[in-house]
Amino acid sequence: MMAVNRQVTRHSYRVCTGLYRPLSRSTSVSMVQKELVRPPQDVPGAEGQAEFSRAMIGGFFQERPMLKNPFLEDALLQGYLRRHLPSEAVYSDLRVFGDRLVREVDGWGRECEVTPPRLVTYDPWGCRVDRIVTSPAWQRMKDLSAQEGLVAIGYERSYGEWSRVYQMCKLYLYSPSSGLYTCPLAMTDGAAKVIQSLGVSWPVADAFSRLTSRDPEHFWTSGQWMTERRGGSDVGNGTETVALPQSDGTYRLSGFKWFTSATDADMTLTLARVTDVDGQTTSLSEEGRGVACIANMLTVTRIHNSVSAVAGMRRVLQLARDYATRRSTFGKLLRDHPLHMQTLARMEVETRGAFLLVMDVCRLIGREETGHSSQLETHLLRLLTPVAKLYTGKQAVAVISEGLESFGGQGYIEDTGLPAMLRDAQVLSIWEGTTNVLSLDVLRCVSRSSGLVLQAYFTHTQSLLAAASLPSLSVAVRSVDSALSGLREFLQAAALKPPGFMELAARDLAYSLARIYMGALLIDHASWEGASHSDAYAALRWCEQDLCPVVSKAAIGCYNMKTLPLDAALVYEESTSD
Repeated sequence: MMAVNRQVTRHSYRVCTGLYRPLSRSTSVSMVQKELVRPPQDVPGAEGQAEFSRAMIGGFFQERPMLKNPFLEDALLQGYLRRHLPSEAVYSDLRVFGDRLVREVDGWGRECEVTPPRLVTYDPWGCRVDRIVTSPAWQRMKDLSAQEGLVAIGYERSYGEWSRVYQMCKLYLYSPSSGLYTCPLAMTDGAAKVIQSLGVSWPVADAFSRLTSRDPEHFWTSGQWMTERRGGSDVGNGTETVALPQSDGTYRLSGFKWFTSATDADMTLTLARVTDVDGQTTSLSEEGRGVACIANMLTVTRIHNSVSAVAGMRRVLQLARDYATRRSTFGKLLRDHPLHMQTLARMEVETRGAFLLVMDVCRLIGREETGHSSQLETHLLRLLTPVAKLYTGKQAVAVISEGLESFGGQGYIEDTGLPAMLRDAQVLSIWEGTTNVLSLDVLRCVSRSSGLVLQAYFTHTQSLLAAASLPSLSVAVRSVDSALSGLREFLQAAALKPPGFMELAARDLAYSLARIYMGALLIDHASWEGASHSDAYAALRWCEQDLCPVVSKAAIGCYNMKTLPLDAALVYEESTSD
C-alpha cells in the first residue's frame, strides 16, 4: 500500500458509471484513495441502466465458505464411533451439538476473537481494582461448557473406558468454534485430574464437584500458575515461589508468577516450595506431590492440545472443500482442478492420521482411568502422549497454513476469520512443551522405563499390522513393516553410540514413532468391516512418505557429533564487512 500524500506522477483513473475520468498529475494519493473507497451502487443511473451493467463482473460477489454441521460433515469421525462406540445416544448428542455450533456457538467464538479480554487497573475514582473484563460471548462459553459436559463427560464415565473418547470427540467438534475457550477447559480438566489422583477428600472435594459439574451456576474453571520469570519447561528446578504453613492448615504463598493460564478462572493450581519459619525449603516436599502431580496433569492437557490441533486441521478442510464448490477460476470450479484436489487430498490424509493417533491416546487414557489398562497399554500411553502432542502440533500449522491458500487472498483477510485459525494453531507446538522439549521427554521416557515403552510400541504396532487382511493394503503393510524393522535396527545401533547421538536424533526419532504408528492405525481402521474405500486409499497415501526419517538421516550422517561446532558456526557466523 502506498503512503498517504505521496504524489502521483502519472495519470490515475477512477471508475465512474462506466466512464474513466483522468485526475490531475498533482493529485495526492490520499485524494485518489478517498474517491476509490466509495462502494459502487448497482442501481439505475441517469440513462436507466445499472452501474457496471456492461461490465462482465456485473453484481458478482464471491460466495463465502459455509460452516455446516461439523459432525455430519466428518465421515471418519462417524466411522470411528460406529466401530468403537456404537451408541445412538452419543451419535445423537454430537449431531445436535454440531447444529448448535453452527447456529450460535461459532458466532460466539468469533466474538471472543475480535473482543479480547482487557485489564482494568483502576476504577473511575482511582482505586486499584485489577479487574479482567471479558466479552459476553466468553462468559456464554462457560455456561455452554457446563451444559454440554465438555469436562464432565470424562468423569461421569457413563460409557466406561470410552468416556474419554466421547468427551474428546465433543471437544474436537467444539475447539475451532471456541475462541480458544478450550484453553481454560484443558486447565480445568487437568486440575480435576490432579485432585482425583490425590484422592477426592476435604478440602478439595467441593472443588472437584464444581470442576466436573454440568450446572452452569455450580461449574468452576481452573487456571494454572506455574511459570516464573525463568520460564521454560523445567518447573521443578525453576520454582522459587515459597509456601509458608499457617496455623489453620493453609499456606501463605510468596513469589512471582510470570505467566498464568485462564486468569479469570474460579480457582487455580500453583507450584511452590514448602518453607519453615526459618525460611528453609524442602527440595520438593511430599505435600501435594507438586512435580509428580504436574506430570499427571500434563498427560491430560497434552491430549487436549492434540485434540485442538487435529480439530483445526479438520475445520479448515471442511471450509476449503465447501469453498471449492463455490469458487470458479479459469473457467471451472476449484473442485474440478486436479492439482487443487490433490492438495486437499494430501491435507485430508494428514488429518486422518492425526485423528486416529489422538483418539488412540484418548482410548488408552480411558482404559487406564477405568482400571482396564494392561501394562503394555500403560507404557504405550506414556510414550504416545508426548509423541502425539509434538507431531500434531507441527501438522496443524502446516495443514492450516496450506488450507488458507485454498481461499486465495481472502485467506489472509482478517475479517474472514480465517487467519485466526493459523494464529491459534501456532501456539499448539509451544503450549505444554515445545517440540524439542517433548522429543527429549520421549528419550527420558525410554530411559526411565528401561526400554519397556519401546517394547510395548513394537509389540502393539506389529499386532495392528498382523490383523490387516485386505490384499489392497499389502503395499501399505509392507511399508510400515519395513519402517518398523529399520527403526528397530537404528535403536540397536544407537545403543552403542555416545549419549549426544540420541539427543541429536531425538526429534526425528519422535517423528518416526508418530508416522509409523499412524500408518499402522490407518491400516487397522481400513481393515474393519465397515471401512470405506477412502479409508483404504488414505492408508496407502500415508505410507507413500518416508515413515522413518531417523533412519534416512542417520544414513547421511546427520547425527555426527562433529557437526556440532559447524552448526554453531553456521548459526553465529559474523559479517566480514568493515
